[in-house]
Amino acid sequence: MSGLGQSGVAAVKWSAASTAIRFVLQLGAQVVLARTLGPDVFGIFAIGMVVLTFAAFFSGFGFSTSLVLNKTLSEQDVRFAWTWQVIVGIFTMLVVYLLAPSLAGYFREPRAQPVIEWLSLACFLTAAAAPASTLLQRDLNFRAIGLIQVVSYAVGYLAVGVPMALWGWGAYSLVAAWLVQAAVALVAKYALKPHRVRPLLWYRDGAAVIGVGRSVFLTNIVNWCLNNMDRILIGRLLNAYALGLYNVAYNVATMPNSLLLGALQPAFLSAGSRLQDERQRLGSAYIQMVAVILVLAVPTFIFLALIASDLVHLLYGQKWVGAAWVLKALFLAMPAYVIWGVSTPVLWNTGRRNQEFALQLPVLVCGAFAFYFFARHGIHAVAVIAALLLVSRAIVMGCAALRALELSWRSLVPHALRGLVLSVLCLATVLSAQHMVARLSLPLLSLVVSSLAAFAVFALLLVIWPRILGEQTAAMVIRFFPLLARILNRGISQPSSDEAVGNGTVRP
Repeated sequence: MSGLGQSGVAAVKWSAASTAIRFVLQLGAQVVLARTLGPDVFGIFAIGMVVLTFAAFFSGFGFSTSLVLNKTLSEQDVRFAWTWQVIVGIFTMLVVYLLAPSLAGYFREPRAQPVIEWLSLACFLTAAAAPASTLLQRDLNFRAIGLIQVVSYAVGYLAVGVPMALWGWGAYSLVAAWLVQAAVALVAKYALKPHRVRPLLWYRDGAAVIGVGRSVFLTNIVNWCLNNMDRILIGRLLNAYALGLYNVAYNVATMPNSLLLGALQPAFLSAGSRLQDERQRLGSAYIQMVAVILVLAVPTFIFLALIASDLVHLLYGQKWVGAAWVLKALFLAMPAYVIWGVSTPVLWNTGRRNQEFALQLPVLVCGAFAFYFFARHGIHAVAVIAALLLVSRAIVMGCAALRALELSWRSLVPHALRGLVLSVLCLATVLSAQHMVARLSLPLLSLVVSSLAAFAVFALLLVIWPRILGEQTAAMVIRFFPLLARILNRGISQPSSDEAVGNGTVRP
C-alpha cells in the first residue's frame, strides 16, 4: 500500500485488528443467540433491520460525508452537518415509529411491529454520532474507531443481548443489544472527538454539502435495494423462519468479508481524499488492494464455502442446517463484494461520486426482476441471484474505478491467474481431506482435517514457490506480517510506488 503512505497503512492495520476482534466477538455472540432464539425469532428481527437500514439512509442523508471528502474543514462545516443530521434523524425516527404497523402488515408478521417501533430509536442515535465518527475517520484515527466498535459491541451484545436471550426475552434481546451498542458508540465517539453542537441551519457552503449528501443518499438507496431485495421478498413471499435461515447465513458469510472491507474501505476513502491530486499513487494503492483480494481472498472464500456445512452443524446446530447451502453460495460471491467495496472510494476521490448510483441502476433493475420471479422457489434460488448480483456489481464498479484511474483491466489478469491456481489447489486439497473422513460423519473432524490440510499445503507452497503471490500481494503481506519477509522476499523484489503503477499498465 505504498500509494497511501505510512499513515494509511497504520490506519488499515488498526482497522483490520479491531475488525478481527469484533469478528470473534460477533461470531461468539451470534452463535449463542442463534442457538438460543432459533430461526423464527431471527427472522422477526431481520424484518426490523431491513426497515432500520433503509431508514438510516434518510436519517443520515450523507451530510457528514463532506467532512471526510473536503480537503479543509471549518467549524461551520461541522455545525451544519451535525444540525441537519440530528434534524433528519429525529424526523426519520418519528416516521418509522408511526409506520411500524403498516410495515409489519406488508411483511405479514404482526410480531415485527414492536421490533420496528423500538429500532426507530437507532435512527436518531446513528445520525447524531455520524459527525464525530466521520471526523475520526478523517484523522485516520482508526485505533479509536476500532476500540469503540469493539467495546460498544461487547456491551450491547455480550453484556445485554446474550443475557436477555437466555432469560427468555426473544427478539427484544436483539433489539436491546442493537440500541445499547448504538448509544455506547454515540457517547464514546463524541467523547473522543468533541465538536460544537450549536445549531447552524445554513451557511455559504450549504449548497455544496447538500449536493454531496444528495449523491450519498441516492447511492445508498441503490445499494440498500441491491443488498436487501432478497430479504424483502423472502419476508413477504415466504415466512419469518425462512428469512431467519437466510439472514443468519448472510451474516456469517459477510463476517470475514467485513474483516477485509471494514479494514480497507474507510482507510482508503479517508487517505484517498488526501491523494485526489496524486492519481498515480491512488492507482497504485487500488491495484495492490485488488491484487490481494484476487490472490488471497478468492481461495480463502472458496475454502470457507467448502467447509460451510461443517460450520453450520458445529456452530448453530441441527435446526439451522437449512442455512448451509445458502452460506456456500454467498461465500463464493464475497470476494466480489470486497472488490465492489474498495472500488467505490476511487470514484468518490476522483470527482465521480454520481457514477456509483448511475452505474448500478441497471443491475438493480435486473436484480429486482430476477428476485420477483424466482423468490417463490425458496432461499436457494434467492441466494444464487444474490451471489450473481454481487459479481455484477464488482465488475461494473471495478471497471469504472479502472477507467477513473486510467488503468487497464489487463493489469489484473496476472493476479487473477495466481488466485485461480491457488483456488484449484485449495479445492483439491479440501475435497481430498473431506473424502478421507467422510465415512465417520463427524463434522468437527472433517473441519479440523480439511483446515489443517489447506493450511499445510499453502504454507508449503509459500516456502517452495513464494512467487505465486506476485510482487503486489507479497508487498502487502510483508507490510502486515514482517516476519514473513524472509520467505516472501526470496526471488521477489518489492516494487516502489512508480513500479507499482507501472505494473498497473497505465494507458497512454
